[in-house]
Amino acid sequence: MQRVMVIGAGRGGYAILSLLKEMESLNVQVVIDKNPNALGMLLAEREGIERGNDWKNYLNRNIDIIIDVTGDPNVYNELENIKNEYTIIPGSVALIVVKLMKEKECLIQTFKHKTVRDDLIFNSIHDGMIIVDKNGTITTFNEAAEKITGISKKEAIGNPVNTILPTSKLIDTLQTKRTEINKEHVFPNGKKVITSRIPIIDERNECLGAFAVFKDITEVVNLASEITNLKEIQTMLEAIIHSSNDAISVVDEHGKGLLINPAYTRLTGLKESDVYGQPATIDISEGESMHYHVLKTKKPVRGVKMKVGPKKREVIVNVAPIIVDNKLKGSVGVIHDMSEIKSLMAELKKAKERIRSLEAKYTFDDIIGHSEQMMIAKEQAKIGAKTPATVLLQGESGTGKELFAHAIHNESDRKYNKFVRVNCAAISDTLLESELFGYEEGAFSGAKRGGKKGFFEEANNGSIFLDEIGEMQLSTQAKLLRVLQEKEIIKVGGTKPIPINVRIIAATNKNLEREVVKGTFREDLYYRLNRIPIHIPPLRDIKEDLPALCEKIIDKINRDYGRKVNGITTEAIDYLSTYDWPGNVRELENILGRAIIFMGYNESLIDIYHLPTLNDLTKSMRTEQSLAKGGKTLSELLSQYEKKIISETLKKYDGNKTKAAKELGISIRNLYYKINKFSI
Repeated sequence: MQRVMVIGAGRGGYAILSLLKEMESLNVQVVIDKNPNALGMLLAEREGIERGNDWKNYLNRNIDIIIDVTGDPNVYNELENIKNEYTIIPGSVALIVVKLMKEKECLIQTFKHKTVRDDLIFNSIHDGMIIVDKNGTITTFNEAAEKITGISKKEAIGNPVNTILPTSKLIDTLQTKRTEINKEHVFPNGKKVITSRIPIIDERNECLGAFAVFKDITEVVNLASEITNLKEIQTMLEAIIHSSNDAISVVDEHGKGLLINPAYTRLTGLKESDVYGQPATIDISEGESMHYHVLKTKKPVRGVKMKVGPKKREVIVNVAPIIVDNKLKGSVGVIHDMSEIKSLMAELKKAKERIRSLEAKYTFDDIIGHSEQMMIAKEQAKIGAKTPATVLLQGESGTGKELFAHAIHNESDRKYNKFVRVNCAAISDTLLESELFGYEEGAFSGAKRGGKKGFFEEANNGSIFLDEIGEMQLSTQAKLLRVLQEKEIIKVGGTKPIPINVRIIAATNKNLEREVVKGTFREDLYYRLNRIPIHIPPLRDIKEDLPALCEKIIDKINRDYGRKVNGITTEAIDYLSTYDWPGNVRELENILGRAIIFMGYNESLIDIYHLPTLNDLTKSMRTEQSLAKGGKTLSELLSQYEKKIISETLKKYDGNKTKAAKELGISIRNLYYKINKFSI
């Protein structure tokens, strides 16, 4: 232990002394300062450390290290003269060194505690555990492993596993990096175990080692070998079988009925007297006996569909052989009632559909776009989501207004409550009011008994998304205005107001200000809805977002169609950028979906030749309108339009009929027929 003198007992000296007094490797002999009331001097007094006012008087005390914390250059210069005799450390350096030493001691203590804890855990496990490093050297060998293998930990750790346990197969695990679960193994001392061998793989797929966990089953095997009487096994099985809710049947090695449980009787209608001693086919109305199949192959079968009993109940059957002492003694079958499963699946499907209709699926992460206009819209929506105010989403059809509505709900404090979607244009005017606000029993002819909740009441404490609100009739607009003003609804046929707390998110592709001027939309409702107006830009104004949008849409189509298209070429993106996209993102999804459908399965990128002639899309729509004005029959108009499409496609591929037929989705033979028919 080294002896230390601290010169200077101010704040720095106090800090140094506070650290040194906790260290076992350094012993402070004396603290020097001219001020006896300095912080460090007072601490030294409490700790029983000698104090002084002149450091020179203590040089003969076998001092090893002198720490100067005075900051006085004269003291430092004087100490320089004796640096060959003592270790002189400036206060700043000493503080760093002491902190580092303290951290080192803490780390050592932490490591010791961790090692002790790990050893305690490993040794408390009843299963044997052996761990080897990447070279096959044993690093861990717990007490259970000692007991099972008969090899001491001292003998095992640090030695190659092939030397200690040549049959462990851990070297094979290191080489193959393959996991082996529940394998039988016999150690040299005769102990039988069930073992699992698992490689230790890092994030770079490099093998750092392997470990084996094993359970001694010697006693279990010995006990199992003594139970050879099928009657004893049957007695044990009966308690288990009769307590099961699944139908179970057991037959002997000849396929004769031995045992059934009450669930079997409920399912098939057959009693014990009908089954015992009878062939395994007694319960089958349609299908092959899986009991006979298993008795013949000695292999289990799972998930076989058949019909059983007089009522021909649809079931799924799992059958396994009963083998005792390597001898086939029979088979056991578990029968699941499909009608019950189907009923539960139907209920589950309804529940999922109900949940989907009342939850928001998208967040702001699902809204693709880094253009300035799209970022402004997203930021406005995020701000609006944090308030209870009504949000009005304005944008052309196909720009993603519903995605914004979902994201606003999921970003708000209402995200754990319901999100109800209403398309005002999809519900007739006569039904919209009762759907929105609900109705009382007897409110009108055909009203349900007990009445019905409306969408607003369903969405209480959550959000309601009113899409295409510009299509709402004036009479319904007046009642919606009451909801916004009074925060209450009155059901159709009712008189009692019902208070509600609903956040309204409205959307329209119409110019509501123009609709107000025309008199088709209430001015007071418009101002109520327009608290937080958000304009969602059309695709033609944010073409820089096309690459990201295409990537997102291609991923979605791959999942929907089971394809593996990796992306789209730069040339195709440039080509898409030349189009104004009147149908916005919805039209882009349609174009990409059509391209992927007609791509070969060996093609991985969408290219220009996969895409239709985009600039002709609008022309085609106009052509359709003009054709309808020619006074021709429907058949004539269709033939004229079909001829035009085939001609344009052949022109696109310079007369290549194979490529044209592929894009049109018809056979080459059919194309030749149409070319002759239309005299192309």
